[in-house]
Amino acid sequence: MRRFLAASLALALLAAACDDDGEPTGDGFGSVRSPSAASETDAFTPSASVPPSPTEPAVPDRPPATRGTQSPTCIEGWRTPRPGTPMFTDPLGIIRRTSPVDGEFVVVDMRMFVGPESPPSPDKGYLQDITRWYIKLYVESDWSYAGRFIVESRLFGRGLAAVAPYDSTGFRSPAWTGFQWDSADTEARAYPGLPGLWKGIPYDFVRGGAGLEIPGLPDEVAGCLDGT
Repeated sequence: MRRFLAASLALALLAAACDDDGEPTGDGFGSVRSPSAASETDAFTPSASVPPSPTEPAVPDRPPATRGTQSPTCIEGWRTPRPGTPMFTDPLGIIRRTSPVDGEFVVVDMRMFVGPESPPSPDKGYLQDITRWYIKLYVESDWSYAGRFIVESRLFGRGLAAVAPYDSTGFRSPAWTGFQWDSADTEARAYPGLPGLWKGIPYDFVRGGAGLEIPGLPDEVAGCLDGT
């Protein structure tokens, strides 16, 4: 029952973040799986250990790999979409609509991978093939806008799932922050260590929070961020 409730609420919240055509509205994260407003005991403060870069963000000496092999924690492997294709540009548009910024994105790394909902729901086929992107980028004209993002695409819509500081690594708590949409408070706010402005209630995307202790990524795909 807990798994069914979590999956159902996640889909309902995702649908609310999309317009009638299934396009994200940019009003909040499209894949939050929290059923209710966070209580005081659930309050989560995004990590302030890595502030936005005041200088040009560091880039790797070598281009990052473009393909990762299958493993128990990245069940279908991952690949980098070809630049200029919809699989490359669409998730960038979702990031820009969710946390608007002027200037061109410089994509440092991108990985696309497919896997189940968290937690997996084997009896629901439409929750087994969620496409996700890991993206690391910055804005050339505004070096304070530099970060890492997870974007999700589901049968019923697409949305931005989580954001982390640019200089963080892997898939670790408390670097990754998700935001639960709050219709009673739609003001966008800045958070130490995160690029741009964000609406909603922040929660720990790695460990889960705001009512349900369910990690944002299932074990089947969490390893797709290894080495990032």
